[in-house]
Amino acid sequence: MKKALLAGATGILLFSLAACGNHSDKKAQKAAESISTMGGDVITTMDPARASDAISAQAMANVYAGLYRYDGKELTPDMAASRAKVAANQLTYTFTIRKTARWSDGRAVTAADFVYAWQRAVDPATKSEYAYLFSGIKNADAIIAGKKPASSLGVSAQGNTLTVHLSHVVPYFEPLMTLKTFYPVEAKQVRKYGDKFGTSSKTLTFNGPYVLKNWQGSANHWTQTKNPRYWNAKNVHVQTLKSQVVKDNGTALNLFQAGKLDDVTVTGDTARQMQSSSDYKVVPQNATFYIEMTQSRVPAFKSQKVRQALSMAINRRDFIDQVLGDGSQPASSIIPSGMTYSSVNGADFAKTAAKTTGKYSRYDLKKARALFKAGMSDLGLKSASFTLVSDDTDNAKDTLAYLQSAFSKLSSSSAKLTVKTQSVPFKTRVQLSQAHQTDMVVSAWGANYPDPISFLDLFTSYNAYNSGQWQNSRYDALIKAAATTDAANASKRWNDMQKATAILTKDAGVIAFYQRGAAHLTKTSIKGMQLSPNGVINFVGVTNK
Repeated sequence: MKKALLAGATGILLFSLAACGNHSDKKAQKAAESISTMGGDVITTMDPARASDAISAQAMANVYAGLYRYDGKELTPDMAASRAKVAANQLTYTFTIRKTARWSDGRAVTAADFVYAWQRAVDPATKSEYAYLFSGIKNADAIIAGKKPASSLGVSAQGNTLTVHLSHVVPYFEPLMTLKTFYPVEAKQVRKYGDKFGTSSKTLTFNGPYVLKNWQGSANHWTQTKNPRYWNAKNVHVQTLKSQVVKDNGTALNLFQAGKLDDVTVTGDTARQMQSSSDYKVVPQNATFYIEMTQSRVPAFKSQKVRQALSMAINRRDFIDQVLGDGSQPASSIIPSGMTYSSVNGADFAKTAAKTTGKYSRYDLKKARALFKAGMSDLGLKSASFTLVSDDTDNAKDTLAYLQSAFSKLSSSSAKLTVKTQSVPFKTRVQLSQAHQTDMVVSAWGANYPDPISFLDLFTSYNAYNSGQWQNSRYDALIKAAATTDAANASKRWNDMQKATAILTKDAGVIAFYQRGAAHLTKTSIKGMQLSPNGVINFVGVTNK
C-alpha cells in the first residue's frame, strides 16, 4: 500500500486499496474462523472405551457427543432430546435420542449405538481402564469380573429409546453421561478395524461438533473441522480447531506472540512475566496433582511415618511461587476445593476435610526429619533410595528438581536418603504408572464429574488407577458404602467420604500436592472458551471475532 501511495497513480492506488482491503478482510475472517491451541502431548487414542488421559478427552469432546454436554456448568442434552425420565426409586433412567442426530457418514445415531458402545467398554476383552465407571449399572460389576457376559449389562434400546437400569442409586449418574467412556460408537467401524479402531482418523466416524481428518496416533499436531451433520451445527461458530504439541514455556510464549497459537498455558517465570498482560488469565480447575509411592518397590515406603515425612517435607506454597508461578493452590487432600458443597450446610468438602487432616500436608521440616528417622528405625533401615518420575515438559522437570531437593533434606547420618529423578514423555509416564513400574511418580487427576468419589474411588484396592497399590480395608468399605448402601442418603454419604479422605490423607496413601490453576495466555478476541466441570472445553458457542 505504501508503494502504491508513493507511485501517485490514482487508478492503481484505488485498485491496490480495494485488493488489499479484500485480502485483509478475508485473512481476518479466516483467522476468526479458527482457533489454534497448545497441547501438552500427543493424543494417545481416539477410542472412547480406551482413552484415559485429558489430552485425548479434549480431542474426543470436540468430535463426539454423548447423551449430555456441559454448557458452562449447566448439564444440557446433547444426543438426548431432553433430560432423562427418572423413576421414583432412581433406579431407571430413560433417554430419547434425537431424531436429527447423525454420524459423519450420514447414518442416524441410535440408542443401539449407545448399547453397543457401553457393552464393549465394560467387556474385560476391551481392557477399558474406565470400565469401573459403569459400576452401579445392573450387572456391570459382574461383567467386569468376568462372571457375566457383556450382553447382560442393564442397558437396552428400543427404537430411539435408551433405558438404563441401575443396581443401586448413583447420585452422579447424569454427570457421568458427559464422559468419553459413555460416548456411542458405530459398531461397523469397530468390526471393520478391530484393534486399529481409534488409532487414526480413517478408522473413525463422528457425531459431535467437529470431525478429525488426516490424523495418525503419533502426530504432534491435529486439525478438527466443523461437522455440518452435528445436530447443533448452527451454534458451532468456529470452523476449525488446530492443536500443536508444545512442551516448553519459551516456545509456547513465542508461538503465542507470533500469532501462531491463540491459547497456551505457561508456568514459572513466563507466567509471572505475563501476569500484567490483557491476554493472561488463570483458569481454576477441579484437578489435583499428587505423588504416588509403590511400597512393593521401595521398602521405606511401607512406613506411614516415612510417607508422612515426605508429605511434610514439601513447602507447597513456596513450590507454587517459585516453580509454577500460576494460580495453583496448595492441596491438603486429594479433593479439590470449590468443587463439592454440602447439601445440608453448604460447606466446601475439601475445606471441611482440611480441618482435621491439614496438618499432614503442612510444611514442617523439623517434624518431617524426626518422622523419617523414626520410620526408618521402625523398619530397621539405615538408608533408602528411590527414583521420582514425571513428564518431560519444562514444568515437570522443574517440579522434579524441587521435590528432589525437598526430599533430600530428610537425609541424615542415621537415616540416609538418595533421590534420583527421571523425565519421560507423558504417554510413557502413564504406561509406567499403570504397570506399577515406578518407585514414586507425580500424577494428576481431573474430576470426571464434580463429586469427591471421582477422586476417592481411584485409591481403592481394586481400582486400576491405584498405581502405588496402597490398600486399606476400612477405606474400601467406606467408598463402597458411599456408592451403594448410603448412596441415597446425602448426609451419610458425605460422612463416608469425609472419613475416607481422612484415612487416605493421614496414612499418606498418596501425597496431595497442589490443585491446578492453569495460567493461560488467550487471544482476547476469543469468547466463551471455558472449562467444564468434567475438565474439558465445550467449543459449541465459542467465538473468535
